[in-house]
Amino acid sequence: MLLSGTVVADADTVIEDGAVVVEDDVIVAVGKRSDCLEEYPDHERNSYDVLAPGTVGAHIHSVQSLGRGIADDTELLDWLFEYVLPMEAELSAEEMRAAAELGYLELIESGTTTCVDHLSVAHAEEAFEAARELGIRGRLGKVLMDKDAPDGLLEDTDDALAESERLIEEYHAPDGRIRYAVTPRFAVSCTEACLRGSRELADAHDGVRIHTHASENRGEIETVEKETGMRNIHWLDEVGLTGEDVVLAHCVWTDESEREVLAETDTNVTYCPSSNMKLASGVAPVLDYLDRGINVALGNDGPPCNNTLDPFTEMRQASLLQKVDRLEPQALPARTVFEMATVNGAEAAGFERVGKLREGWNADIVGLETDVTRGTPIHDVLSHLVFAAHGDDVRFTMVDGEVLQRDGEVVVADAGAIRERAREFAAGLDVAP
Repeated sequence: MLLSGTVVADADTVIEDGAVVVEDDVIVAVGKRSDCLEEYPDHERNSYDVLAPGTVGAHIHSVQSLGRGIADDTELLDWLFEYVLPMEAELSAEEMRAAAELGYLELIESGTTTCVDHLSVAHAEEAFEAARELGIRGRLGKVLMDKDAPDGLLEDTDDALAESERLIEEYHAPDGRIRYAVTPRFAVSCTEACLRGSRELADAHDGVRIHTHASENRGEIETVEKETGMRNIHWLDEVGLTGEDVVLAHCVWTDESEREVLAETDTNVTYCPSSNMKLASGVAPVLDYLDRGINVALGNDGPPCNNTLDPFTEMRQASLLQKVDRLEPQALPARTVFEMATVNGAEAAGFERVGKLREGWNADIVGLETDVTRGTPIHDVLSHLVFAAHGDDVRFTMVDGEVLQRDGEVVVADAGAIRERAREFAAGLDVAP
């Protein structure tokens, strides 16, 4: 397939009147349209206004999709323990499948081709099956909670780790599109045995990573320090939950010594600005992290605390929040945010050759239209993608050379049926605290 348009190959490379050529699951050429047409005259042709790497949602909760908007204007721990966790505990296997399908559908429609997905305690296999069916690239994991969890979510430590290992053996493909992350919810709801067991489990399986929440909220930090005598990042480091194979979502409240640990251990951080704003958690010190060489990715978090999985909205929020927090208009420019949403996210997720349009890289590509009023004029296409584009501008989505969306229509699933099932299940949920 030969795709043509303005090609944003990466944050530093824009090719006007360019093209990307795909064969099987790999990009074989990126360059001027005329050159590609001459070299590949027999390939199927499609044209979009802008072609870009698919974005990476480096921290999402697809299975919370049925709870979009259930707990607005609520502080994190109340939001979690009074609304969201009870909702997760209530979900049947069929409802969990519907929620995951809805989440992945939204990602595909809005240009996210890879996600790091924090599932739930039960029925995690439903999300893995949904991811396979819809074709998303993902790093998924069953949630572990073995203390201070609501009814229906509390597990025995050994049983939780054993179920995680079963899912690894069934779904994890070290070189494939679907890979596993051991996923303790956060230090507040996991025993030391569970956290150390998560590290042991990840180390025992090639390519398995660790994904958890950390230092999102001051109340969370106070709880961990009271129980362990350590600040959150130091505690996670003590039990083995730092390193280049670890993704820590949020990291809003860290001190100097914790940031040194994150940098020294090459731990990945995911910045979730919309969620941090909506839950009034605070502003993550992203510029400081980047200055220290910490890999910072971008995530939406869950639909109940965002309330969208649109990666373009998240890029805009990411930059603007840092600017207003630092009172520096130069803070977190479009180029840096775009890297966070693409190649940095791929690094955090542990996928090589993802996040740029390059010869020999995986063919994860999105095509956008710009013939909209807020796309007129475009002086700088990267600025447009970060500050003006919306997820519904995405008309084409490809993962591993497989077309998931073409001309604004998802072709791997019945989108209308997914939305209707989700509405029916959501209507039956008891979401009152």
